[in-house]
Amino acid sequence: MKEKRYRKVALGGTFDRFHEGHRKLIKKAFEIGQEVLIGVTSDEFAGSKGNVEPCNVRMSKLKSILNKFDGKYYIARLDEPYGPTVNADDIEAIVVSEETKPTALQINKERGRSGLKPLDIITIRMVLSEDGKPISSTRIRKGEIDVKGMLLKDIKVSKALKNFFLFIFYS
Repeated sequence: MKEKRYRKVALGGTFDRFHEGHRKLIKKAFEIGQEVLIGVTSDEFAGSKGNVEPCNVRMSKLKSILNKFDGKYYIARLDEPYGPTVNADDIEAIVVSEETKPTALQINKERGRSGLKPLDIITIRMVLSEDGKPISSTRIRKGEIDVKGMLLKDIKVSKALKNFFLFIFYS
């Protein structure tokens, strides 16, 4: 079955420490949309996450990545959670992760209050890291994983397990 195509799709995020999950979201948006609107959270809006790269740096990095995709795109700064998706009647779909789907549902509620048609919500599964947990910018900032999801910290081994290995080693 051929996937539905849209004139204009949207997605949004902080896009800090650009990783494989971000790449998957963007790839899907370009696969289904003729035009892609990407909202990037402002410094003020993203500030609560702590140690986030400045918005102009994130937007610049994003632009260099977007140039590798075929298609028309627009980048907008987001100063609040919904951006233009709540009142733009030319946006037909939104691409989100499982984690951000509740925001898309809220956007559709807001659109309904304004008499606008709801957006089709395209949900992408989270990209998992080497340890089976989702890749996230937060985990990258903490130094747990890299942007590809590879573990950076040593795995903590319980004292009992260490003693077991020592027992085996010295036996």
